[in-house]
Amino acid sequence: LNGDEVTVRKILQALRELVDAEDKHHPLADEKLVVKLREKGYDVARRTVAKYRIQLGIAESRLRKQ
Repeated sequence: LNGDEVTVRKILQALRELVDAEDKHHPLADEKLVVKLREKGYDVARRTVAKYRIQLGIAESRLRKQ
């Protein structure tokens, strides 16, 4: 594994944790996920978050609302 792969793996894990911990009545939109990931030190674009979210099989926020 190179450094980039490790970082991507960490970002994917952080993204999964954020979605798992979110308020299921008010799921986090990709823009909010970007803010939360930046707070954790991961500087990613919204479209990158969307790509990773899709890779993880996580629906967009409006489809995650319960």
